[in-house]
Amino acid sequence: MGEPPPPVSRTTPTRRRVLGAGLAMAASSAMPAAPRAEAMPVLDDASRLTPTPVARHVVLGPDPDAALLARLRAELREAAAAGRPVALGAARHSMGGQSLAAGGTALTFAPGGCFPDQAAGTFHAGAGTRWRDVIAALDPLGLSPAVMQSNNDFGVASSFSVNAHGWPVPRGPFGATVRALRLMLADGAVVACSRGENAELFRAAMGGYGLLGIVLDLEVEAVPNRLLAPSFQVLPAAAFAARFVALCADPAVAMAYGRLNVAVRGFLAEALMVGYRPVPVPRTGLARAGTGGPAIALAREVYRGQTGSEAGKRLRWYAETEVAPHAPGNRATRNRLLNEPVANLADRAPGRTDILHEYFVPPDRLADFLLACREVIPRSRQELLNVTLRFVGADPTSLLAYAPAPRIAAVMAFSQRRTAEAEVDMRRMTQALVDAALGLGGSFYLPYRLHARREQVERAYPGLARFAALKRRHDPGLLFRNALWDAWLATPSAGKG
Repeated sequence: MGEPPPPVSRTTPTRRRVLGAGLAMAASSAMPAAPRAEAMPVLDDASRLTPTPVARHVVLGPDPDAALLARLRAELREAAAAGRPVALGAARHSMGGQSLAAGGTALTFAPGGCFPDQAAGTFHAGAGTRWRDVIAALDPLGLSPAVMQSNNDFGVASSFSVNAHGWPVPRGPFGATVRALRLMLADGAVVACSRGENAELFRAAMGGYGLLGIVLDLEVEAVPNRLLAPSFQVLPAAAFAARFVALCADPAVAMAYGRLNVAVRGFLAEALMVGYRPVPVPRTGLARAGTGGPAIALAREVYRGQTGSEAGKRLRWYAETEVAPHAPGNRATRNRLLNEPVANLADRAPGRTDILHEYFVPPDRLADFLLACREVIPRSRQELLNVTLRFVGADPTSLLAYAPAPRIAAVMAFSQRRTAEAEVDMRRMTQALVDAALGLGGSFYLPYRLHARREQVERAYPGLARFAALKRRHDPGLLFRNALWDAWLATPSAGKG
């Protein structure tokens, strides 16, 4: 995803501060014109809770390679001379300022092209390539991304920078499918990185949140596109993990996920398991991977109708467990399943925002984690709309691996009010859920709100100190910085002497 230094505030402004700022702006606009500094542009991310003034915002298009390199080097020199941090982003789907640098230079990579190598079974993606660009290029060739995020509007380089996972099984995170990349360091040097060349940088940049340098392009694995048909099974949540691991180990299963009931009746105690297996392709061939349609619009209405409604939550569970298994036209290509934008389900209400959490737990401890969730979440004021369960294979490469062994990921979507009180409550709940995951030998994902305590981050990511030392060695001036660095890495840990 990526979607991230003086520290960036992680709370929404208080009503008094907002009112005071509004009055100050009104007063200044009423005064006679006088020379004054131009206001800094303000950027935000998917949380809609991280408004960040930046000194310079540069949007970089898919320029020819030499021109892009020259422009990037010029921006890095200018920022270094001005003493400004540089943060990198594409679609900015992170939620805690991981792609933002307060008072710094924000580099945004616009969508770019994808260049498949059908013979090699790979594709080449640039810094700004979105997954929709990848699918559009691969689909006519009968190819599909080996692993990608569950939506198509994220950047490919950003997916590497957050080491995103998907729902093809039994795969590990996306970084496992990246064969090589080029990385621009803080001094403008371009280095080739892979598991065999500059391997230490490769390991750190995978899930490194843009703190090591700029991912210029990547060579990524592709697999054959397939026509898939789903199977559905409703079962107690306590029995889900064992059945799901067995399902994902079945070589005939190409993609799989689980869902949990979030209604009060049956809260996190009932599960749905869905597996997709290849089926014969009709003589007409594979249909092209489109997006949208009436079914998506209906799904959005059902999903958003859950907010504040127990009846809405029960309706959605009924739709997924009773209606969907019998719906006509369930078959879809692999690319079609992946080719949906996250915007289809996004909250557009001005007073609320969608906030994601992800926790990774050993499969045999999932039931214990859900038991903790049933205690922690209802005590909060947060509105839980969805829990998707995924299998994540072991990641032996990334220095900041969240799945050092096979894990089940619990991907949670909350609808949060955009108030200071709700933010405090979310922080409290998040820290309790992180403690629960850590206590079971699990971890949590870093692209979301930066609510975890530093000691929690250090427990979840034992390679954190090594990562910080490597970053300081390759970027001694700390040019690449963001809110994640400021929150957890800018100063030495008290526990590290």
